[in-house]
Amino acid sequence: MRHVQRLLNQLQPDADPQVACAPGTPPPRDTVIIFTGSFNPPTVAHLALLKQGWRYARAQREPAHLYSAFSKRTVDKEGVERPLLLDRVILLQDLLRARLPRTGILLFNRGLYVDQARAVRQTFPRVKRILFLMGFDKIEQIFDPRYYEDRDASLEELFHLAELLVAPRGTAGEEALAELLQRPQNQRFAPYVHSQSFDAAYRDISATLVREKGKGYEHDVTREVRRFMRDTRAYEGPLKRADDSEVDIYNERVQYLKQRLGPVS
Repeated sequence: MRHVQRLLNQLQPDADPQVACAPGTPPPRDTVIIFTGSFNPPTVAHLALLKQGWRYARAQREPAHLYSAFSKRTVDKEGVERPLLLDRVILLQDLLRARLPRTGILLFNRGLYVDQARAVRQTFPRVKRILFLMGFDKIEQIFDPRYYEDRDASLEELFHLAELLVAPRGTAGEEALAELLQRPQNQRFAPYVHSQSFDAAYRDISATLVREKGKGYEHDVTREVRRFMRDTRAYEGPLKRADDSEVDIYNERVQYLKQRLGPVS
């Protein structure tokens, strides 16, 4: 945890694009497939999408390597106060070791894919090809002009540096992706977008619903995640004591980590 927090401290969102490898992650080289998310918490859908990335990697004629990734600045996401980014990195690291042991973890200071691609190219010169793995909601965001001062210039830079590997959920998602890429303003970027089929059974799995403990949420996460949720109470409110006072178990964990590690993210 100390090593991970030290790396997070070095990543400044207002600095030039930066990337670091989590402990135990080999430096990227050759073809890299990167799946960036908040993983709050990681669900079975996240794991299934990473497995799709591995299927694509195995089909490549040159060596390919898969990475999940976090950003200290996440685009269009809720303000995450708990659990800490530190806890989410450690949880995903433990989960991947158990379930997808050849998958590494990258840490970025920026949320935009173009900044992440720039950071990888500048930091790891042995990388030959970058693909960002994502669901359909992300590619809609990428083509949305609201996120850019100059959308086309930014997309030209992005696709000069990287390509996209999109996993739409089911036939409807594939049709929606085709329609998005056929729009006149997007057609010239279509050759850089590759589709990878994804089981529609994962359509309704949501990390938000897991955090809110919706019906059947236990089936949407693995036992490692359920254990983390139970032990840390990161998604729970305060507990009431017999004298009607309250104690926030996760906040006590954060205070303990601050004492041991200093400021934590």
